[in-house]
Amino acid sequence: MPTSIVTTEDLEKFQQELLGEIGRLLDERKKLAKPKNWLRSTEVMDHLKISHATLQNLRNNRTIPSYKIEGLIYYDREEIDAIIAENRLFPIIQQ
Repeated sequence: MPTSIVTTEDLEKFQQELLGEIGRLLDERKKLAKPKNWLRSTEVMDHLKISHATLQNLRNNRTIPSYKIEGLIYYDREEIDAIIAENRLFPIIQQ
């Protein structure tokens, strides 16, 4: 069996290829995965692109329903999306 020398550069190249492939696989998995139905506050803020204070105001005004379980606050993604759709300013124009 012939001997081959593996250099640091070879290992670095392999590492980059491996990390790239893992990243690609994780991206594919995210696309195929069903979105979570129950969201935490940070996920709602990211989803709606709002601040913590705005989310708290929406929760306090009962604009967005929330559920508190053992001190943690959860939101139903479908309810939030339905509220956004109901409050659309302009109707969708069918072509």
